[in-house]
Amino acid sequence: MIELATELLPFSRAAMLTGFIVFLRVGAIMALLPAFGESAVPQRVRLVLALAFTLIIGPAVAPKLETLVANDSFVGIFLATEVVIGLALGMSFRLLVLILQMAGSIAAQATSLSQILGSAGVEPQPAMGHLMVAAGLALAVMSGLHVRVAQAMILSYDVLPVAQFPDGSVLYGWGVGQIARAFGLAFTLAMPFVVVSLIYNLALGIINKAMPQLMVALVGAPAITAGGLFLLWLTLPQMLEIWGEYLAVTLSNPFEVQP
Repeated sequence: MIELATELLPFSRAAMLTGFIVFLRVGAIMALLPAFGESAVPQRVRLVLALAFTLIIGPAVAPKLETLVANDSFVGIFLATEVVIGLALGMSFRLLVLILQMAGSIAAQATSLSQILGSAGVEPQPAMGHLMVAAGLALAVMSGLHVRVAQAMILSYDVLPVAQFPDGSVLYGWGVGQIARAFGLAFTLAMPFVVVSLIYNLALGIINKAMPQLMVALVGAPAITAGGLFLLWLTLPQMLEIWGEYLAVTLSNPFEVQP
């Protein structure tokens, strides 16, 4: 029995080291991953999820780590390179949630619902944004988010090799492009609320100019509140559909900035 254990020791050591290297990247991604890495999810659950993803991704990328695992001199650099790569990928995935948060904040501010409805959830945000985020995360999970994320993690080992820091200029351009696209899409999703707010304020100004004695604020406040809620009910399915398409395209190739 001892001889058998001695023969299996090199294989178990290589398997444990491979799992550790994969866990460094997966754990950093899981800290920022939408749905699975939310602050509302208990830390122990997130740890179990990170280990589960490691068990899925480890066998798929093990052949690419054989040479590095055999060389003990590379072990130290894994702690830096894999965490940096994982955080970079995790931030790109987290931007998918920030799009809905920004769109909700813009829409709530435009329709004067930001202060009226207050905030909800772990992260401070208007209730409209919280509703968009909750609906978007539910849609993403139902659409197979875990499968797409696992595929993106496996693909990352081809684009961003192990034990190599990403090129700074490439990472900078990729990150700026992702952020610019996120802000553009967030404003696009909130555009109906911005247009309605513009029309409302123009009408309010015209009424106030024609009838100075009328307190237009008392008349207009209930109208913009009801209009904002009605517009949210009317446009939220279309907003989530557009966001879902962007989510699918981004997860299919997270290393390319979509036009």
